[in-house]
Amino acid sequence: MGSTNEPDFRRSVVYQIYPKSFCDSNGDGLGDLKGVISKLDYIAGLGVDYIWSTPFFVSPQHDNGYDVADYYNVDPAYGTMEDVETLIAEADKRGIGLMFDMVFNHVSTDHEWFRRAMAGDPYYKDFFIFRKGKPNGDPPTNWESKFGGSAWRYVPEFDEYYLHLFDPTQADLNWENENVRKEIQKILRFWMDKGVRGFRFDVINLISKGAFEDDETGDGRRFYTDGPKIHQYLQEMNAATFGGDPKFVTVGEMSSTTIENCYRYAGRTTGELSMVFSFHHLKVDFMGNEKWVLVPADFGKLKRIMFEWQTKMAEHDAWNAVFWCNHDQPRVVTRFGDDERHWKESATMLATVVHCLRGTPYIYQGEELGMTNTDFTSIDQFRDVESLNYYRILQDRGLKPADALRIVQIHSRDNARTPMQWDDSRYAGFTAPDGPGPWLGVNGNHTRINAAAEVADPDSVYHYYRRLVALRKELDVIAYGDIEPLAEHDPQVFAYRRTWEGHELIMVANFYGRDYRWRDAPSTEGFKLMIGNYDEAPADARTLRPFEAQVWYR
Repeated sequence: MGSTNEPDFRRSVVYQIYPKSFCDSNGDGLGDLKGVISKLDYIAGLGVDYIWSTPFFVSPQHDNGYDVADYYNVDPAYGTMEDVETLIAEADKRGIGLMFDMVFNHVSTDHEWFRRAMAGDPYYKDFFIFRKGKPNGDPPTNWESKFGGSAWRYVPEFDEYYLHLFDPTQADLNWENENVRKEIQKILRFWMDKGVRGFRFDVINLISKGAFEDDETGDGRRFYTDGPKIHQYLQEMNAATFGGDPKFVTVGEMSSTTIENCYRYAGRTTGELSMVFSFHHLKVDFMGNEKWVLVPADFGKLKRIMFEWQTKMAEHDAWNAVFWCNHDQPRVVTRFGDDERHWKESATMLATVVHCLRGTPYIYQGEELGMTNTDFTSIDQFRDVESLNYYRILQDRGLKPADALRIVQIHSRDNARTPMQWDDSRYAGFTAPDGPGPWLGVNGNHTRINAAAEVADPDSVYHYYRRLVALRKELDVIAYGDIEPLAEHDPQVFAYRRTWEGHELIMVANFYGRDYRWRDAPSTEGFKLMIGNYDEAPADARTLRPFEAQVWYR
């Protein structure tokens, strides 16, 4: 059994909510906090331990709430402070802790700090990164925004530029300024006092900027990713806020990070964060770092990356968040599975691969139903700022509109943001059927893929997820065990062994939609099949059906 002094996040599962698309309680077409409260029993039914909610703070919504204008107040579109307090209390009654999403690399240009900076207040101007342009009038450096174009915006009143690694309405904070760091600590303590039990930190490894110089070999990210003072800043934040509570859970979203830095970000004794999100495994259908292309996923590379992070983080006593989906990623069943012929098998196989890994699994809303990418056929149906920018940029690069649209359809963040599919009614039960309609179109397949149908069907994707969540709590080898990659060079099988104090578990998955004979399969004699995604149980791990997953234990 697991030792009692282990941090419980190793046994936990987190459910991520994107409130705007989760449930609309008042019929205005936008999801809200009362909508989340109304679905707490559904979430509790999965057996999860935490809800991570993306931001619902006051925001002009240029980047769907990741442009925060006031960290202390709820955007009226989502509800009130009373709603937040009710959500925390009602979730707590069900044994679920709330994790809030904190965006501290940048603030909205509507934030009071930035408004005062623009009014010329030197105290607040130093909250941001202003620089003179080059003698020829060009921006200070050639760095590119993550959303396309220059990362600098010119301010004529100052004859200076400010840095925005994302949208121009998201001004980067100057973490060199101790006053900025103290304000951030104050914000964290405010929400901890409200009963929040965890934080997810958005692109937190970008907060320490290095030298402000041109990047002759890239887009500038090497000057601000995992920057020179990043560990100092995280240790300071930890010590001043959540570090005093050993049960408090934190996860850092690490953009283009290195595994060596993550040993420190998420080391058990390094005093920084509980765990990290890294995204290298979700770039295996990119070309280099370029997302806006169409290339098939590289299965061999996917395994290499996932196994490297699994084994090396374990060697350094550091912890991963394990996941396929979130609000920024296409739906995994479309991306790495087959959302038509083998929809159910591939959805459950992909779930099995992640939920038996070493790390804390994250389920993104609708993933437990097998929700798929959008069925949008026109660029007018998309809302995501990044997707709309790149639709234009791809055409500027010479692509035909139809080809640019096809790339956006595959890679857009809106694939994850279509409304949650609650039932088969108009608008999928997300919003009132006679109201103005949802802010983003509902996927047409909601008549078939929806929570009402799947909760009622014991053989559904939803109930398979419930069994996986329960298995992590039942078998300590999943929560605490070592990991050994298997089938590392096999062209079709994803497999690994977990071991813990005499307990052994083998996870086997066929990653493709064709039968496979795995000649090098380990013996499963003396093992019990704990879970599999076919009704007819397999005799052993050697003969695999399309997208079959098996978990053997002794």
